[in-house]
Amino acid sequence: MLVHGGAHGAWCWQPLQSHLQAPALAVDLPPTAIRGTPDVTPPPEMFDLTLSDFADAVLRGADEAGHERFVLVGHSLGGLTIAEVARRVPARVAHLVFVSCIVPPEGKSSIDALPEDLRELAAEAVRASAHDRNVTGRMDEATLRQMFCNDMTEEQTAFVLDHCGPEVPSILAEPVTRRDIPPALPKTYVRLRRDQSLAPETQDEQIAALRASPGGTVDVVELDTGHDVMISAPAPLARVLDDLAA
Repeated sequence: MLVHGGAHGAWCWQPLQSHLQAPALAVDLPPTAIRGTPDVTPPPEMFDLTLSDFADAVLRGADEAGHERFVLVGHSLGGLTIAEVARRVPARVAHLVFVSCIVPPEGKSSIDALPEDLRELAAEAVRASAHDRNVTGRMDEATLRQMFCNDMTEEQTAFVLDHCGPEVPSILAEPVTRRDIPPALPKTYVRLRRDQSLAPETQDEQIAALRASPGGTVDVVELDTGHDVMISAPAPLARVLDDLAA
């Protein structure tokens, strides 16, 4: 099961899926209307969604596809969702894979996991969206290029720019817990050396937070790529995921 991060959708896994040997299902987190559509009027429900709604979408996708047990792969903000699914239904999860994921300290929010210079900017964006539901929070082209596309070809970059959209703002401020994830459930963090969205030193803080969770044994795999590795370097990531799935 492939779970996208912020401003992304199931579309971002397309370049990876053709390289995978194992069957894989990519899901769109709600609201699906914003996934893969850069310029979209935010649907009213976008501002009331929670992490629980995101986990529901993943489990619904697994049920509809007939997947009783699965490896859960999250990218970036998707780390919140895969941890929530594993907390709810640990017996159905064979392995948790965090691909350059945000992992807040126990009981804290994603804002708390960001570098200090970005925390207030993120908090202000959440406050603004709470007062004005026309605020979509979509990033401009320069920001998208800097955060996601630094190791991409122009064709790959165009694919990202054509699909990246807004994100549910309240998710960033929602406190999370991983206390019900069994210690024995295998966990791997894929650390990306050229990531300009979640810098390597910031990823190290996420790994430390994951290890500080109850039973937080975590393996780390490194790839020399930018943040959107499933687009810029799908083959190396596919090899990692196939090895873990096997």
